[in-house]
Amino acid sequence: MSYVDLAPSALELQDVRYLFTDIDDTLTTEGKLLPQTYEALWDLSRAGIAVVPVTGGSAGWCEHIVRAWPVAAVIGESGAYCVTRQDGEVVFDYWEDGALQGKRQRQHLQTIKELISQKSRTFRIAHDQVFRLADVAIDIQGHDPQDVDDLASSIRATGGMVAISSIHINTWIGDYNKRSMSERVLTEMFGVDPEETAAVTAFVGDSRNDAPMFGFIRNSFGVNNIIPVLSQLQHAPKWVSSQPAGLGFADIAQTILDAAGAATSDSAAGAICRG
Repeated sequence: MSYVDLAPSALELQDVRYLFTDIDDTLTTEGKLLPQTYEALWDLSRAGIAVVPVTGGSAGWCEHIVRAWPVAAVIGESGAYCVTRQDGEVVFDYWEDGALQGKRQRQHLQTIKELISQKSRTFRIAHDQVFRLADVAIDIQGHDPQDVDDLASSIRATGGMVAISSIHINTWIGDYNKRSMSERVLTEMFGVDPEETAAVTAFVGDSRNDAPMFGFIRNSFGVNNIIPVLSQLQHAPKWVSSQPAGLGFADIAQTILDAAGAATSDSAAGAICRG
């Protein structure tokens, strides 16, 4: 496990109990979940560290993840809802009323389609749009970054919120994002005192839409493929792994697990000494 420039100390990470993470190009590598990455998720879960993916991904994607992966919850469509599994049932907790968010999405989708038709004919609505409940996703892979930024600016001019990931422009109508829903999950679902958040949380990401989370969570990591966009981030990660994507996540997970193990060993040693 190695890091670019700075590396975290065990002391900084010893109290982490909640790990929030992006998915695309953070957990996944070229669209696939590597065995090392999946094993890292299980190792974290077995160690009592709750993993919460925070993604621009669709409701269909989130439904699968909360059923099949060892995660405590999934925040989907850039903060539109939190998905959990309760008594075997998948539950969606929306930022606002689900019907209202759905109505806004349908109207916004039509706006985006018209905008693309008029200004940016080379862009396409993402293939998974049919599985989305609150946002609109536009494929950006293979497009010039300036063209992506120009389209994002045009969308903002219509009143839409915008987040740019490594694969999509995600856009929606509503006053929420990855950070705001993560704060709600921490306080309302996990019962974390806001004063304790800095010590007990960590975050891993790879792209521009992760900047709000880098600013929110002190123990923030970027996988190595974030380096090309670091200069564009309002808030940058504190540490950057030497490995990219899913391999970088696995290294970061091991760093957090080692810190938790060191803290447990220190506590046990202290108890022996007191005894």
